[in-house]
Amino acid sequence: MTELDAHQATTATGDRSRPRAVLPALCITQITSWGIVYYAFPVLNPAITADTGWPTGATTAAFSAALLISAFAGIRVGRIIDHRGPRTVMTAGSVLGVTSLLLIAAAPNLPVFFAGWLLAGLAMAATFYQPAFTALTRWWAPDHVRALTIVTLAGGLASTLFAPLTATLADHMSWRMTYAVLAVILAAVTVPAHAFALKAPWPAAPPQSAHTSDSAITVSRSRPFWMLAAALTLSAFTVYAVVVALVPLLLERGYTTSQAAWALGLGGAGQTLGRTLYAALARHTAVTARTTTLIALGGVTTATLAFTPGPYTLLVALSVAAGMVRGNLTLLQATAITDRWGTTHYGHLSGLLVAPATTASALAPFAGAALAAPLGGYPHLFGALTLISILAALTALRAAPHPPKP
Repeated sequence: MTELDAHQATTATGDRSRPRAVLPALCITQITSWGIVYYAFPVLNPAITADTGWPTGATTAAFSAALLISAFAGIRVGRIIDHRGPRTVMTAGSVLGVTSLLLIAAAPNLPVFFAGWLLAGLAMAATFYQPAFTALTRWWAPDHVRALTIVTLAGGLASTLFAPLTATLADHMSWRMTYAVLAVILAAVTVPAHAFALKAPWPAAPPQSAHTSDSAITVSRSRPFWMLAAALTLSAFTVYAVVVALVPLLLERGYTTSQAAWALGLGGAGQTLGRTLYAALARHTAVTARTTTLIALGGVTTATLAFTPGPYTLLVALSVAAGMVRGNLTLLQATAITDRWGTTHYGHLSGLLVAPATTASALAPFAGAALAAPLGGYPHLFGALTLISILAALTALRAAPHPPKP
């Protein structure tokens, strides 16, 4: 038996040695990729618009377009990783990310700026959570929840590390030079990490059990799959709309910008805390109950923010609670396929499942801001988002997996 055969044979049992470099490498690259490709933009966008005169709506639309490209490109990326492993895709994605940032930094006009962000969207699809989740789910099964938790905890540090770093660089140089420096950091960290740490043999897909024997096409066309996709999409819309609208909600209630920013930031800390609790939650709850409960809790926190004018400490506590729910929802989405249909087609099915949710998260900030005024203010917006969360929870109840086949 060859080394690869032995590696694949032990995969089916789950009793195998895992490539040691993969998890720490993915933790580092998730922090760096998210921090530079995603979180640097909101820090630099005011400087971009001030320097170029481009409308804020246009630059933000370019960023949202990248998220949309990422959503749909992720379907193909997941399918490729299922069959060939993550090394080539994630390494190429890192190179593309560097190229996109350099193009953005040099953009002489809005069309080129848009082109840079469209390339960045492809890079996101190939380097962000979904390809990392696919890699860890195959290499770490059946203990993949622990690995997914670790990498999302690391990813949660991206804004903490790179938002201040980006701001510091921007204080001493132009936004263009800042993006160029960040591109160098991205190249130095992620390209070699993906190229060398992910070179372990890609294990064969595990054999399908009786209740996961359906093909990827059959699963993706099933009622439970699309009901689950609808529930997660509605939930993602409300979650990301709440994140973006929290600051204006608190400003509308008379709190200072600093107080609103602290409430939002501590909500991010709650997100990290929430992720540490998911493994225990998964052990003690059934998949449909877990999905419905977490989505419903998102609605509860949104409702309490809608109807609670203060005091400030209570609003901060509610922001932390909302963050804890968001943290759990990230891992719920990451494990949704394996919990119901196994790991065999994880990359392909996960890409299909996440695409509409990612689209909703990209559109939510614009939709929330557009709806706030017609609804009569941000408290009423949060009330409307609560109703959407209730609909999402009811939809999740209809997404129960089929019973095992005899």
